[in-house]
Amino acid sequence: MSFLVLVRHGQSEWNAKNLFTGWKDPDLTDLGIEEAKKAGAYIKELGIAFDAMFTSDLVRAQKTGNIILEAINQTPPITKNIALNERNYGDLAGLNKDDARKRWGEEQVHIWRRSFDTPPPGGESLKNTAERVLPYFDEVIMPEILNGKNILVAAHGNSLRSLVMKLDALSADEVVALEIPTGAPIVYEINGAGDILSKKSSF
Repeated sequence: MSFLVLVRHGQSEWNAKNLFTGWKDPDLTDLGIEEAKKAGAYIKELGIAFDAMFTSDLVRAQKTGNIILEAINQTPPITKNIALNERNYGDLAGLNKDDARKRWGEEQVHIWRRSFDTPPPGGESLKNTAERVLPYFDEVIMPEILNGKNILVAAHGNSLRSLVMKLDALSADEVVALEIPTGAPIVYEINGAGDILSKKSSF
């Protein structure tokens, strides 16, 4: 039996400014740091000893993971990989969401943000994001879980939505409606056959 804990990074500077972020690399805000500390406190209560942490190539996820590890006083090996990065928002990255609606229209921006397979210009859809996240999970992370390891993943809203879609067997319609809050752990208990025994979260 293993535990898989998924945590979306705490609030970033661009989250606070209502900007499309994607692969851009802003830091955490003070609130984001506090969210990461609260995530660490929640995880500490669970008493899980982690064998590894996986995170993205972006500092907001890395810092969130490091704050959690500090809070639980653990130092497992850390693997950073671009496969766990946030969805690439392409031409929308760095734009205020309200300004994007004025430029392209509310309906079009809504389609880009909330459809499963329609990417923004120069960017990725949620489907594209899942197509890079899930092979990495299947090939690198899941074998660790099946070997009885406890794994922490500190990543992003859309990369984690891709994982939850697989783990919870969600449809495309269900996953686009899924909201994963910043700094809110999701905890899966998984047996050696890969079956999910339980799931709980702090939200």
